[in-house]
Amino acid sequence: MAPAIRVEGLSKRYQIGRVPAGMDNLSTIVKNTVQQTYGKLKNLVLPGSFAPNATIYWALRNVNFEVNRGEVVGIVGRNGAGKSTLLKLLSRITVPTQGRIEIRGRMGSLLEVGTGFHPELTGRENVFLNGSILGMSRREIAKKFDKIVEFSEIGNFLDTPVKWYSSGMYVRLAFAVAAHLEPDILIVDEVLAVGDATFQRKCIDRMAELANQGRTILFVSHNMQLIPRLCHRAVYLEKGEVLEVGPADVVTQHYLDKLLEESRSGNLRDKQRIGNGLAKFVRCEAYDGTGKPISAHISGDDLTMKLEIEATQAIPNVTASITIQSLHGTRVVSAWTREAGFPLSLGPGSNKLECTLKQVDIRPGQTVLLNLHLGTDLGGVIDAVDSAVVMDVLGGERHAHLSTNPDQGVWLAPQFWSRP
Repeated sequence: MAPAIRVEGLSKRYQIGRVPAGMDNLSTIVKNTVQQTYGKLKNLVLPGSFAPNATIYWALRNVNFEVNRGEVVGIVGRNGAGKSTLLKLLSRITVPTQGRIEIRGRMGSLLEVGTGFHPELTGRENVFLNGSILGMSRREIAKKFDKIVEFSEIGNFLDTPVKWYSSGMYVRLAFAVAAHLEPDILIVDEVLAVGDATFQRKCIDRMAELANQGRTILFVSHNMQLIPRLCHRAVYLEKGEVLEVGPADVVTQHYLDKLLEESRSGNLRDKQRIGNGLAKFVRCEAYDGTGKPISAHISGDDLTMKLEIEATQAIPNVTASITIQSLHGTRVVSAWTREAGFPLSLGPGSNKLECTLKQVDIRPGQTVLLNLHLGTDLGGVIDAVDSAVVMDVLGGERHAHLSTNPDQGVWLAPQFWSRP
């Protein structure tokens, strides 16, 4: 039987334009615009030529894999590995630079919040619009309509234009549409992380139900506990290339092993990252409450992170954040300059920054990863490094009675029991 999805030699190239010096006068701007337009037209006619003043970036290079009918396949890899680009190509949102994609069956996709809905139309109208795009008749959509509304939990806002929806409402309706209009192939990105925990559970159960019905599902997630539980196989992407395709549990373990191996050093210069490059995290070191450098955290102690950021220029009004997550992708706690009311601007060259989290009470026996993010005040990404630091969480004598089983949860909250 022919596979539901076949990808052969798939590559995607982007041109990142550079603004030349002297763009402050009209004649220079007009001349540069003409040159860039000519370069783009030339590239359409003669593939392989490039527009002037552009940097070439390959988001994917020579990707090959197949997904069989009724199979659930996970896509794993760090930020910038090419996961979302791959899903956009498969969903026909963008076209490949090279290679071939074969899709057999009706496909529904749920990528970024906002994809596939018209903001001026109501939730009700967008349900019918999406069904029509999938090739369904109005009668077929109407038959599924009540189940979609019930699943999405937004009945009171059904006749409100979706541009007024929160991101959570948007995701609930978008997933309900994608999962109930009976696509043969369902493609889902990490967008489900926007929803609350209860709704995420509903989505996972629905995807499992669709898989049991023989639907084909391609799924991107940073939750490394979910991938082996939901998927038959996994594709591991690194810097736009396929490193491994195989059983989901084996591939995810190899991915986690590599994260651990690369995260034992405080030097971040060679780390994989995303962002505009105007500034970069170059060092991250951990200290305990007494100021002693540590490679492992004692549960309940204070945790101080000392960061060094190198900026190519002065950058006003930036935000920095640190997120601690479990090895399997569960986010435990975060610190963010905006929430702390700490104004931050960067000067050219080296910038030092410290953040202390008080009484970080993570269950002993865990291994945690620290992710770093530097952004603009308007939400742009300057630099983001996943798994910048890895550390084990140890316990003292007071933790001797505690279970180290991660099924008991990651965070240790104070607890008091009584018989009223």
